Amino acid sequence: MSYSLSSAPLRQALYGAALLLCTALAACERPTVVTVPAAVQVAVPGPPGPAGSQGSQGYQGNTGNTGSTGSTGNTGNTGSQGEAGQTGQDGQTGQTGRTGKSGDGTTVIVMPPASAPNR
Repeated sequence: MSYSLSSAPLRQALYGAALLLCTALAACERPTVVTVPAAVQVAVPGPPGPAGSQGSQGYQGNTGNTGSTGSTGNTGNTGSQGEAGQTGQDGQTGQTGRTGKSGDGTTVIVMPPASAPNR
């Protein structure tokens, strides 16, 4: 199978490729445009002028609002213990008891406590 340049589809493809190549090369060769910014003028301050006259006094401001009531304080500490009281007076001497009933001849012997062993 052989192709000749005279066939229509092949010829159109070659022309299309050449046209595409020329367009691509033309797009790459665009010169860059550089925009130069305008010069900015800066104001230079001169010598200061004389002082102006004093202004008039301003109006008095409004009185502020009353503050809200404060919070309740913390409970206080427990107080210290008081001092001991004075010793009371001696009581009155009681009445002498009545004589007891005599016994039926029973003798009561009271033993002294046992002494502790020596160590």
